[in-house]
Amino acid sequence: MNQIIVALDVDSRAEALSLVHQLKGRVGLFKIGSQLFTSEGPGLVREIVRLGERVFLDLKFHDIPNTVTKGILAAAGLGVSMLTLHTGGGLKMMSAAANALRQMRSNQELPQLLGVTVLTSMADEDLAEVGIGGSVASQVERLAKLAEEAGLDGVVASPSELRLLRGQLGRAMKIVTPGIRPAGSNADDQSRIATPAAALQAGADYLVIGRPITASSDPLASLEKILNEL
Repeated sequence: MNQIIVALDVDSRAEALSLVHQLKGRVGLFKIGSQLFTSEGPGLVREIVRLGERVFLDLKFHDIPNTVTKGILAAAGLGVSMLTLHTGGGLKMMSAAANALRQMRSNQELPQLLGVTVLTSMADEDLAEVGIGGSVASQVERLAKLAEEAGLDGVVASPSELRLLRGQLGRAMKIVTPGIRPAGSNADDQSRIATPAAALQAGADYLVIGRPITASSDPLASLEKILNEL
């Protein structure tokens, strides 16, 4: 199922590779975030790519344009298929990274560059605490439009904003949706969630699923259950 992205939110190479070998060929991509990348580094990314699997490197770059651009190009050199930056870094930062990536010479397909809008753990009151007025939905819409203007390939947004974004963004813009919880699962620390089927019906292109699969005693069986639901 190419639309499923499994989040490897684990501490070690051994745990990550165990999951990759169990789920190999059954999912679209494996996501490596700051937890695993900090503990194991780029070597693990290359190792998973060499196994023939696609990697979504979710490091959410957010810095001055020059620094973000250099980070994006270094990450692309690892052979990953997706990358993220924070849309809150602004139009100049996003445009610089997108332009540099398009100009990169490579023998392989360039990774899709995605903009993170508002984290799925945040609600309206959380935005207010950091000085952002208005609702989460209005902030997501504003940042997603900015990402499209900057030339990004898509955005990361929660299930709650899917229908809104599908009505506002061009069809070429991909929407990657975390906060996916199969029926009967715990919400954990996510505020804006949906089932896999509901998210796809609302317009998601990819679904990021972590703990419902990776924390299961039988990750493959949990994945198969999700696929059957779809």
